[in-house]
Amino acid sequence: MLRRRMLIMLAVVVLIVLMLGGYKAFSIYRQVQMFSAPKPPVSVAATAAVERSWQQRLPAVGSLKALQGVELSLENAGTVKALHFESGQQVKAGQLLLELDSEQETALLGTAQADLGLARVDFGRGSQLVGSQAISRGEYDRLRAQFQRNQAVVDQLKASLAKKSIRAPFSGTIGIRQVDIGDYLASGTVLATLQDISSLYVDFNVPEQALPRLSLGQQAQVEVAAYPDQRFPATLSAINPKVEESTRNLLVRATLANPEGKLLPGMFASLQVLLPDPRPQVVVPESAVTYTLYGNSVYVVARKQAEDGEHEPPLVADRRTVETGERRDGLVVILKGLKPGEQVVTAGQLKLTQGAAIRITPDKTPQPDAHSARRDD
Repeated sequence: MLRRRMLIMLAVVVLIVLMLGGYKAFSIYRQVQMFSAPKPPVSVAATAAVERSWQQRLPAVGSLKALQGVELSLENAGTVKALHFESGQQVKAGQLLLELDSEQETALLGTAQADLGLARVDFGRGSQLVGSQAISRGEYDRLRAQFQRNQAVVDQLKASLAKKSIRAPFSGTIGIRQVDIGDYLASGTVLATLQDISSLYVDFNVPEQALPRLSLGQQAQVEVAAYPDQRFPATLSAINPKVEESTRNLLVRATLANPEGKLLPGMFASLQVLLPDPRPQVVVPESAVTYTLYGNSVYVVARKQAEDGEHEPPLVADRRTVETGERRDGLVVILKGLKPGEQVVTAGQLKLTQGAAIRITPDKTPQPDAHSARRDD
């Protein structure tokens, strides 16, 4: 009886072990089936790499300067008698801008002119008498010297009187007025700024290695923060004949027209110098390139090798290391690793791995305008 009970218990234990083993095997089978099942393709956006003429550019930053610009200031002290300009006014060269009180100088000039008239009469009379030896030669020399001295005094007072007024040295736009009628102004006091902004200079520095690629008349494009969507054409007008020893940079000047007066002196400017000899380059949207410390790469759309019975092999992502060049207007130059016509993934790279199945869908993100990029080149 005892033996029968032991056999029954052993059979129950074996049955339980078999059931547990079968359940474990079934779980393992389901997991294997889950991992071996093909994953659904990842939806990505793609575009073709294109080859087009690419003009290299030399980036730089600088400051805008007026074609002519001065701070109007007084040479002599005095009290403001009259003002003949308003803040922000357009003035012409030679236009009277300010007059100081000059009554004392005017009175002194009148006295000097009277003395000059008398000296002129005495000298004329002496010139007649010295010929008939009615006066000595020494007296004649004294009369001539007196006449010349009085003439010099008149000229000196006229020059001093002229400094009691300020005239525009050139045509331009006058700035905000800093003085009022009745103010006593010391010598050197600034009245306002005068700027000729019909044309502007932009001075910038480039590394000395860039000198062979620069020449007078070369074109450049200038951008300022005030007008971020607008580019202003400029022309290289001067190259400094000396390299700065402390920085090894070369000072370059470009000239640009400013007919609408949008640009002002002192603005910070970023510019691109257009380098000569455009060359064909392979370009892709910048969003297609993944930048890492180990190198840059793109995902290329490729076809999986056809298997038996497959009419059209699925698309897969092939990760490829590339060498990138200049970036501009949402595009990047691919120097090595990509051929024209190959499709690259432009959106959805974060979901991809090497060899992952993909499905191309329309890209809803804004793409660079190739036409505008060509116009810029």
